[in-house]
Amino acid sequence: MRRLPFLLLAASVLLAGTAFRTPLGVAAAAPDRPAAELSVGAAVVLGLVEGITEYLPVSSTGHLIIANHALRLDSEAPLADDAGRPLWYKRPSIRNPAGEPLTLKRAADAYSVVIQFGAILAVALLYWPKLLEIYFGLLGRDPVGLRLLRNLIVAFVPAAVAGLLLNRWIDQYLFSVQAVVVAQISGAVLMIAAERWRRHYATSANAVLNPADLPARRALGIGLMQCLALWPGTSRSMTTIVGGYFAGLEPVRAAEFSFLLGLVTLTAATAYKGCQSGPAMIAVFGWPHVLLGIVVAALSAAAAVKFLVNYLTRHGLAIFAWYRLLLAAVLGALHLL
Repeated sequence: MRRLPFLLLAASVLLAGTAFRTPLGVAAAAPDRPAAELSVGAAVVLGLVEGITEYLPVSSTGHLIIANHALRLDSEAPLADDAGRPLWYKRPSIRNPAGEPLTLKRAADAYSVVIQFGAILAVALLYWPKLLEIYFGLLGRDPVGLRLLRNLIVAFVPAAVAGLLLNRWIDQYLFSVQAVVVAQISGAVLMIAAERWRRHYATSANAVLNPADLPARRALGIGLMQCLALWPGTSRSMTTIVGGYFAGLEPVRAAEFSFLLGLVTLTAATAYKGCQSGPAMIAVFGWPHVLLGIVVAALSAAAAVKFLVNYLTRHGLAIFAWYRLLLAAVLGALHLL
């Protein structure tokens, strides 16, 4: 079990080689078919990358940007239908006469967000007792569940507001390999510092044994840390686990709160992106491989969550920081070359 996520990641690399040999990671579209149907290999690779990295503190968005680049799914060329008519991400309007043409990159970016539903499903199934506590808390029958819900909402709000305000700017300027390199290095430094602080300076007087027992101000602090994850490559899981450290949670409890907060945050992000870009994504890729990506993401995310809980119990975050630095070095070297 401890090696399973790394084995899955290795398998995704091998599949990426297969998908890469298919131009643009897509299959040629036949008449009355999607504009650029995603290849099976590319769908499986993206599902594996999403599932493995969503809850590990290494950044799923950053890895998916890298995967899309490797699979050549980042073309900015406008797409057209079989009759040669342009496909639109946003049709021309009075406010925007030129409109925004649909591109392979826009569809792939939306795909990367929508398949997060698989990771959401995995955590919902693994942590259904906690969700049941929250449900009974809403009914007034479980005060612990109600306090947990309060903390999740308090932690969710900062990133939700910041995401709505900065969404277009982030999509325009930060979805690049260069931005991911910067975020990977910065996140690694933060993780090493947080791990050192936890081991040497955290006190039992500050400890909180249960995420439901966090004071609201500490839950808000975790939420503010989550805002850092809006920079692709930073990692929502990393920022919330580190925020949990500073809030007084032990590593496993910090990861648990991160997973549950991810249910709220990822559900909101997936729903928002699905409503905004889902029709355009389906027009490009079609339904079958979207569903395939979701299923693969669910299975690999379940394995990754179990691995992380077991690993953090014994070792902490340090290994993931060194992985991030190694990845940044490799990406930086490839970019320079």
